[in-house]
Amino acid sequence: MEDSITKLTILHSNDLHGDFLPKQEGDSETGGLVRLSGYINMIRKEKENVLYVVAGDMFRGSIIDREYEGLSTIDLMNSLRPDVATIGNHEVDYGLAHLLFLEKCARFPIINANMFVTMNSARLFRPYLNVEIGGLRILFIGILTEEVLASTRQEKIIGTFVDIKQAAKEVGIICDNYRTVKTDMTILLTHIGLEKDRELAALLDPDWGVDMIIGGHSHTFMDAPEVVNGVSIVQAGTGTGIIGQIDLQYDKEQRKIVRFAWKCPKINEQTAPKDEALEELLDSYRTQTDKKYKRVVTRWARRLTHPSREQETEMGNLYADALQWESSFDIMMMGSGSIRKKELGPVIEYQDMVENTPFDDNLWMVEVTGEQFTQIVKHLMRDDAWKGETEFYQFSQGVHIRYNKTTRALEELTFHGEPVTPDMRLKVAVQNYHYKNFDEFLGVPLEDVKKNMRPRVVATSVNNIIEEFFATHEGLDAHVEGRIELVE
Repeated sequence: MEDSITKLTILHSNDLHGDFLPKQEGDSETGGLVRLSGYINMIRKEKENVLYVVAGDMFRGSIIDREYEGLSTIDLMNSLRPDVATIGNHEVDYGLAHLLFLEKCARFPIINANMFVTMNSARLFRPYLNVEIGGLRILFIGILTEEVLASTRQEKIIGTFVDIKQAAKEVGIICDNYRTVKTDMTILLTHIGLEKDRELAALLDPDWGVDMIIGGHSHTFMDAPEVVNGVSIVQAGTGTGIIGQIDLQYDKEQRKIVRFAWKCPKINEQTAPKDEALEELLDSYRTQTDKKYKRVVTRWARRLTHPSREQETEMGNLYADALQWESSFDIMMMGSGSIRKKELGPVIEYQDMVENTPFDDNLWMVEVTGEQFTQIVKHLMRDDAWKGETEFYQFSQGVHIRYNKTTRALEELTFHGEPVTPDMRLKVAVQNYHYKNFDEFLGVPLEDVKKNMRPRVVATSVNNIIEEFFATHEGLDAHVEGRIELVE
């Protein structure tokens, strides 16, 4: 019986977001690509059959990634030698054509089953990969979040299966066609978030033989795997400070997994050695970027925080006010997800500034009626907001929203102390990404808004405004002051 058992270890990361460098926690370092690679190499030496997989969003978040538009990230990831990776929504941030170029630079397979050319339904990437290890044949299928449409909306040639039911159907098609009798295990490598992973697992036909989902996108730190419809779901938070590790045993005679153990080890000085070869490569990139980005822009009064996207935050208020400063519009609606760090300051280097707001896009100004603004706020406060499944916003000074989550009622909406009335006119600014997805993100048809005033670009660079504001305002401070008041 023991001869029929094969042991397999699957290491997995997701949402690395250019988190290449270690962080100081007390007297020790935690995370960083050098120790992450060291841990992977250590497990590869200690255990017999080891795979390392990545569930999307390798890009964005660091100067090293931004300066080389992802090419440095691919070069560094090549050193980690993933056995397979899927793409996340931020993989398309530098443009689809550039992503296809980066794929050619990758020395590891990148899979995705549901991005295709609209005119002929040709897939852009390999949809699946069969990996043979330890006498086992494992089928990996890549599934991407529907948010990729938001990033590539202007690229009409590209499409994706938006509906989770269609994604499940596509999994069935691939399994029926490519999961032959020789396939021992089927794993979905997804970038759709934990909530959608649960929905997807519930829709899978057990006869398709999907064993597990290794996911990403929602940055979920899990204490244990979730099992839905017989499918185990795991995700490893975000960054390089942890790694997911599945240790399983597969019985070839019974053709099933007989033992499944999962954990998320922390990556630090105690758990992981350094990969010195990778450290040398990383230092070569770091030396180049430090010359350009290691300069002090300003000093804040104290360290400010942005702990959650779904609430008013200190940094959210500061950035929304900075962009509204001396502007031609009344209200800045800053996308919460545009602020990438949970805390920052008090000394702000140029590198910190750019890493914190990496999406350096245009600012659009639109004019909305009070009725439309009220509709926008109600749309933002819907139930999905508290699950992290929608866009949320930080508002500039003067806006006060009182929303009752229990009764789902907008109890108060004022601007500079005056109630927002239906016939009021307000000029509102949003970033380019949010303007391009106005209807979906804000819940009001852009075509209706255009009737009030022709929208126009009022700034071509978010970071130009922020840098100027920081440079001319020393000792900046911000507090959570009740702009968004949530009542349970």
